[in-house]
Amino acid sequence: MELTRRDAVAALAGLGVVGAGAGAVVLDDRDAGPDGVDTAVLVAAAEVLYPSELTGVGEFVERFAAGRTREDAHREGLAAATAAVDEAARNWYDAPYPELDAETRDSVLRELGADTAEPDPDGGRAERVRYYVVNELLYALYASPVGGRLAGIENPIGHPGGTTSYRQGPTEG
Repeated sequence: MELTRRDAVAALAGLGVVGAGAGAVVLDDRDAGPDGVDTAVLVAAAEVLYPSELTGVGEFVERFAAGRTREDAHREGLAAATAAVDEAARNWYDAPYPELDAETRDSVLRELGADTAEPDPDGGRAERVRYYVVNELLYALYASPVGGRLAGIENPIGHPGGTTSYRQGPTEG
């Protein structure tokens, strides 16, 4: 399954960052490269967090980050969280996070405590990494059309789903 820039824009629309109708804000190449945010760290983390059958992860994550960091406070938090991940990798494994193999990148996130921490943008290092890196990447994936199909939620409750779905009653289960 391939993630695309359109998938990233769809995930951003779910956050209200871009609109979906006529006159919507469109992200173009001038929006790429959010200041201060190490997108290489985000891409490397996504490669660990996302299912291996996905392709196009780098472009997807970069596009999502470009749109997501339009807000100053969010950009600053994301920049600090990606810096914390990279700093931990350099201190513990003597290499930048993106240069580590996938197993070691996974270990860095776990050793930081990001796998069990409660997400909190104002919390400690583990909570901020969970909030800004892990949860953001997972939201981006599962809010995208490809991620929704992957999880079996491409037409979740409340989504219009076409004329067939509104003619059917609720399913029992």
